[in-house]
Amino acid sequence: MIDKEYIRQLARQKKREDGRDPMEMRKIEIQHNPFSRPEGSALVRIGDTVLIAGVKMDVGEPFPDSPNEGVLMVGAEFSPIASPDFESGPPQEDSIELARVVDRGIRESKAIDFEALCITPKEKVWMVFIDIQMLNHGGNLIDAAALASAAAIANAKMPSYENEAVNYEKRNKSLPVRYTPIAVSFVKIENSIFIDPSYAEESVMDGGIVITVRDDNHINSIQMLGTGGFSREETETLLDTAVEKSKAMRAALEKPSKVMEFL
Repeated sequence: MIDKEYIRQLARQKKREDGRDPMEMRKIEIQHNPFSRPEGSALVRIGDTVLIAGVKMDVGEPFPDSPNEGVLMVGAEFSPIASPDFESGPPQEDSIELARVVDRGIRESKAIDFEALCITPKEKVWMVFIDIQMLNHGGNLIDAAALASAAAIANAKMPSYENEAVNYEKRNKSLPVRYTPIAVSFVKIENSIFIDPSYAEESVMDGGIVITVRDDNHINSIQMLGTGGFSREETETLLDTAVEKSKAMRAALEKPSKVMEFL
């Protein structure tokens, strides 16, 4: 049971229940390619939040407005095993929003060279499907999902396409990835702003903002969450903070893969 008033009282003093400073992130752990069936996969842990992302590929028709480009589709599943807030059944509003934020971050950053995924213009292109599965909800699902997705596409090996058929047993070519988009989330509680919100902090937040940053420090997307707003001065400060924090998060992707203790 979350004592929401206690969380708010702490926020008034710019304090957090887990003792972190306002702009201090939790520990990040990443396991690269923990599964062999997907073309690429990653398992990410940020604090108590744990999730996986997998990449699958197939050949299909391009969209009419982008006949020479591959297709990207991102989906997220919020399973009841991850949180009592999640229910079985059709996708919920939160899972749809998370998938859209991750999708937008990848598209707007031009992370994937979609033109390189064209097989026959207007007829056949590679389709990239990113599936995100929550294992434990400890807050800040968006940053974890974006990080896992970035790792999964970076790890992905494309199947071959021969004689009008996809050969999933022959995967030698890497997915044409150009950038690594990193999402950095902040929440506002009682006029205090915190990075990497916990589950409890998200439950009482007045508003939130997700800033996605590319390798070259280019900010390619901003997503507002909740009803509370941020002043222009606050937003400008958070943009600079997001750029700096994204460097540390991106560095975590480059660390050697490890098997996490809970596996």
